[in-house]
Amino acid sequence: MPTSTRRARERASTRERIIEAALHVLETDGAAALTIRRIATDIEYSAPVVYQHFANKDALVLELVAYGHRLMLAEFRQAAEESGIDRRMMRIASEYIRFAGEHPHLYEVMNGTAVGADERRRAAEPAIGVLKELLTTWSDTHDVVLADPDEACEIIWGTLYGIASLGSLGTISNERARRLAEQGLRAILLGWRTEAPGNG
Repeated sequence: MPTSTRRARERASTRERIIEAALHVLETDGAAALTIRRIATDIEYSAPVVYQHFANKDALVLELVAYGHRLMLAEFRQAAEESGIDRRMMRIASEYIRFAGEHPHLYEVMNGTAVGADERRRAAEPAIGVLKELLTTWSDTHDVVLADPDEACEIIWGTLYGIASLGSLGTISNERARRLAEQGLRAILLGWRTEAPGNG
């Protein structure tokens, strides 16, 4: 194996270890405990080694946000394989809430102000894209013309975010939050179907 290839693999492996350690700190102790020094100590490297991969804590947090959205995207894609568009929509709602409940600190960082709004939006775009595709399929299946599909998607995303926040804050249990999310989404979709031309 060429030296350059081995070095690239070692670098990628070190970066992966840093991200895994950062996730562990975040999930167990929260964002306040997430420091470059703590990460370096946990993986038994010096802080300069961590800085070779991430210029500062903000860069590391941005990577965690991207990682969290990739995890959510993978779960959304699985949900999108359910049979029947209505079941797929309900599964997306359930998976969104479950994710927030299982990864509360990561979810908080993904949606908090530690990362700029534009960067958060970019990281979330692929998962939102899956929801948009499903919403398009749903509207085609039920002959519902959505005046503004992007706005419709934001309504659903915002509803799920709000209910997930209640669950992640401990206001309600995650199980209850999942039920409420499904009920809320069902009510929204029913409203759009009722408002469709010919259904008045």
